[in-house]
Amino acid sequence: MARIDELRLMTRVARLYHEGNLKQPDIAARLRLSQPKVSRLLKQALDEGIVRITVRVPTGTHPDLEERLQKQFDLEDAVVVDVSFDDDDQIARELGSAAAYHLESTVQSTDVIGISSWSATLLAMVDALHPVAGVRDTRVVQILGGVGDPAAAGHATHLIRRLAQLVHGSGEFLPAPGVVGSAEARRVLLEDPFVRRAMALFDRLSVVLVGIGSVQPSGLLARSGNVFSPAELASVRAQGGVGDISLRFVAATGAPIETPLNERVIGIELEQLRRVPRSIGVAGGRRKVAAIRAALTGGWLNSLITDRHTAERLLGDRAEDTVLPDPLIRADA
Repeated sequence: MARIDELRLMTRVARLYHEGNLKQPDIAARLRLSQPKVSRLLKQALDEGIVRITVRVPTGTHPDLEERLQKQFDLEDAVVVDVSFDDDDQIARELGSAAAYHLESTVQSTDVIGISSWSATLLAMVDALHPVAGVRDTRVVQILGGVGDPAAAGHATHLIRRLAQLVHGSGEFLPAPGVVGSAEARRVLLEDPFVRRAMALFDRLSVVLVGIGSVQPSGLLARSGNVFSPAELASVRAQGGVGDISLRFVAATGAPIETPLNERVIGIELEQLRRVPRSIGVAGGRRKVAAIRAALTGGWLNSLITDRHTAERLLGDRAEDTVLPDPLIRADA
């Protein structure tokens, strides 16, 4: 076959497939070709530039940032949300909505889903979530003690109960404070059968969703009473701590901060978090950039849902603002 004849046939096959919307078996029958030959001609048409595939990126989506985050931090998945303003309240709402859609799209029957208790962003996720069709026998596990000041503890209870309802599963509460007064108090509470039952599920989690915070507690966490003293937090900073994942503090390098405070936390440990097949951080905002970078650098999470401004700062595309020291209570975790 002369080259021009080959090109003519290649073009004809390509047009029938891409413009005529015919399936390969139909093209083979019409042109009296074998189906493997049709497949080879379509591949050749692509290789030789006869067919060019162009993906138009819709306004408001950022696949380039997502791919770069995945590559730079060795992530399995990254979702970058477009926000109009670099504003913490708007970021929390938009991240919550994006996390809800992500969970709706990926949750599977029999998933064991872990979720941290004291995150306004994760509360926004649950409020934006729709009932998920086609899944059953899921379990939702509280991975940080959800007992606290009654004025705030209702948020943690609502988060677990509502999420379990929406994914057609059962909720497993961790009936203890997230922070207790001493290591001895923690040891006593760990003997409680209901606490032990919830914590036994940590090693069975298939998905976990966590907020990422700076060293200072969020408003919701502070109102719950599950906080360390200013002097204790100053000690964490003095050791190089830049943020926390479910009250486990990390340095800028991602290394865990070894502190006696760990012996007062009732919740998932970092090494347990690392072993979860899908560990998703949902966080954004300029105050959290250092904490998010540390969490990703340490390999504690393998997926991230964040906003465009934060993604650009993590990648070095946007200068990191000079962030004032954490206020006594910050807006969100």
